[in-house]
Amino acid sequence: MKSKITKAAMVLSLVGLSSQLFAQDGDSQTSESFSKKYFRTWSIGLNGGMLTHYTPFNNKNHGNFNTPYESWGYGGYIKKQIVPGFGIQADFLGGKVRGAQVAGGTKSTFESKIDWSAAISGNFTIANMSLNQKRNFLSPYATIGAGYMSSGVDTDNPLGASTGYKENWFIPVGAGFKLGVSKGVNIDLGYTVNFMKSTDFDGVSLGANDRFSYAHAGLEIALGRKGTSQLQNFSPIAALREESAAESAALRKALSSSEENARREREALAAKYAQEMGDDDGDGVANKFDKCPGTPANTVVDGAGCALKTPAPVIQEKVIITEADRRVVDEAIKNLEFDLGKSTIREKSYATLNRVAALLIEKNFSLKLAGHTDNTGSMALNLRLSKDRAESIKAYLVGQGANPSRIEATGYGPNQPIASNKTADGRQKNRRVEFTLY
Repeated sequence: MKSKITKAAMVLSLVGLSSQLFAQDGDSQTSESFSKKYFRTWSIGLNGGMLTHYTPFNNKNHGNFNTPYESWGYGGYIKKQIVPGFGIQADFLGGKVRGAQVAGGTKSTFESKIDWSAAISGNFTIANMSLNQKRNFLSPYATIGAGYMSSGVDTDNPLGASTGYKENWFIPVGAGFKLGVSKGVNIDLGYTVNFMKSTDFDGVSLGANDRFSYAHAGLEIALGRKGTSQLQNFSPIAALREESAAESAALRKALSSSEENARREREALAAKYAQEMGDDDGDGVANKFDKCPGTPANTVVDGAGCALKTPAPVIQEKVIITEADRRVVDEAIKNLEFDLGKSTIREKSYATLNRVAALLIEKNFSLKLAGHTDNTGSMALNLRLSKDRAESIKAYLVGQGANPSRIEATGYGPNQPIASNKTADGRQKNRRVEFTLY
């Protein structure tokens, strides 16, 4: 009765495992970088080989029978791979274990027939750490587990007795290697020693617990979607290196694209600036501020670039610049501020600039504006910024009514420092716009 119950339990377990084999996750395999990958984690194996009671752990007499015989055995397993280096498998084994005792001219033999055998083992794959290949060809492994079997023995040894089928626990310990011939098929070569939890597996209840070995060759077939790799053959280190290289290439491409876009924007801004700050009609008013573009040459215009109805007469007279006039200009220089890195005049500078504009209108002075910078940044950028700031002040003064023909705007960049550029204070002094009345 006990044997029948155990067999029924084994059948139910096998059915349960089989149902899980074919109810696998349906996530699609993807070739996109950095996405979740699908692997075959279930597999079945069939094998055949030699059964013998000889093992590397036997004493010199090989237990109760000193002459091992080899017999054919067969087996199979169902395995679930949990991570690349570890899986759990259910093993099944059948066949006969035979041996003989030759002593003093007499010979006795035993034959143990394995009716059924089932074990649950942990499978440790120890060679899927390749640096360059994501799928390994050679995968050594080791197994250890626990099992239960039904076996019966026939013996003519005078110290033993033949028995019917009995059930016993055993511990299988094995090693081997697999050759991955394709993504879904492996050749399995292995060797297992089964340590019995009994002393009468060979019919003789003497000495230590019995043991026998099984050397086998077989095929392992992975279950799952065609074309996907087995998890046990997968090297996460090689995959990480490959994805890191792909990520680096993607980042380099994105950076290159960003730099190209930034370059195009700079060129567009430079072209726009050149167009706006140019003076196409030569009237002394930049295009950006010229409300009357295309005025004829030598036309006297106002601050908006429009022709004056009654040009002011040009009177040549001696220019006399007083200390009060210079104080107006000096105050404007002290209060002059721009937005950081730009030519936009801040509002707090308007009042003193208005007094400079009034002085130019009242006394018909000429004014030279010289823009200067420190040496921070490129030469081209500093020359352009110094010129832009001088032009911006000219445009403001002209907008207040000053004669544009009497205002000269020049940019010198960092070429005329008045202090050392090695200190913050020196660089501050070098960032200036000089006003020269004449």
